Amino acid sequence: MTLAGFLIAPVVYLLVFCLHLIVPAREVDGYVISPATGRPYRYRLNGLIVYWITVALWAACCASGLLAWDALWTFRWESLAGACVTGLVFTSWIVLTAPATGKGLLADLFLGRLENPQWLNGRVDAKMYLYLVGATMLGLNIYSFALHHIIASPDDVSNGVLLYAALFTFFLSEYLFFERVHLYTYDFFAERVGFKLGWGCLLFYPYFYSVGLWSVADQPNPHASSALLVLSVILFFSGWCFARGANMQKYVFKRDPSAIFLGVIKPVVLRDGDKQLLASGFWGIARHVNYLGELLMATGLTLSLGYPEQFMPWLYPLYYVVLLVPRQIDDDRRCAQKYGALWDAYMKRVPYRIIPGVY
Repeated sequence: MTLAGFLIAPVVYLLVFCLHLIVPAREVDGYVISPATGRPYRYRLNGLIVYWITVALWAACCASGLLAWDALWTFRWESLAGACVTGLVFTSWIVLTAPATGKGLLADLFLGRLENPQWLNGRVDAKMYLYLVGATMLGLNIYSFALHHIIASPDDVSNGVLLYAALFTFFLSEYLFFERVHLYTYDFFAERVGFKLGWGCLLFYPYFYSVGLWSVADQPNPHASSALLVLSVILFFSGWCFARGANMQKYVFKRDPSAIFLGVIKPVVLRDGDKQLLASGFWGIARHVNYLGELLMATGLTLSLGYPEQFMPWLYPLYYVVLLVPRQIDDDRRCAQKYGALWDAYMKRVPYRIIPGVY
């Protein structure tokens, strides 16, 4: 193991932290209310700019000869180890320095103790930083792994590898472009910051999400059929429509319950006193149709590599099944407690959980 390889992830994480602090940002109110002030948490959003500045700095280092274009591939195991240690240190610090929840040390370490920690007088929000740094490291891994394939097979480059990198670039860029929308999602009002979120964003997100390219970057061009590549694009963007459409519709509804989404989808609202639930558009198809979108995008990315017969690339969509089905069950439980009979009425109107007609 080389020290330089081990330090790749910590250096990138520190760079992203510094850029997030100094790059101009939009300041917006979130959805979650701070118990200390009774007002929504305030967030600084500059993720997309920070992402592309970091990518540009990495490319400049490679172009100048300070770093090989495929260095993140060459030192991928050392880099993973550095990210793992960083994630463990971060988790220990953010959990053990906070008051216990009473659920036991192991539960606190895994799930966290603090719900919405912010640092430096609110200039940095822990959750937003973790998602940003995970996305940035993932992007660098994808680009370096793809460049390794190009360097190793310059005369027979796989169109699937190029497509995979392009789709992931879209995936990460649009995620960071819509940072404000994610302030209204499950993670911000239902999860605390511990091993699951901290280690997950510092190691699992940037290294496991690239498992498809990790497993095939050094393999020869599979010469995937055009039909398979077209199918992967269709699945990916179909999933994007479900995921982004559902999250955007909920975001618009929470800000203005009377707004007509995209100018055509009128809000159908179930009400019980002050409580209300959106039951039209994407949220009239399935109770968690956005999860279906995530599954379809992951499947499209896997197929784009051109190795549908190999198991390793399929770990990515399989992970989403393992993650999202329990999350759906937990979210339904939370909603049943919060909305009571109103949730029962919504379930009768929208019986399917994730996949319409199936589940």
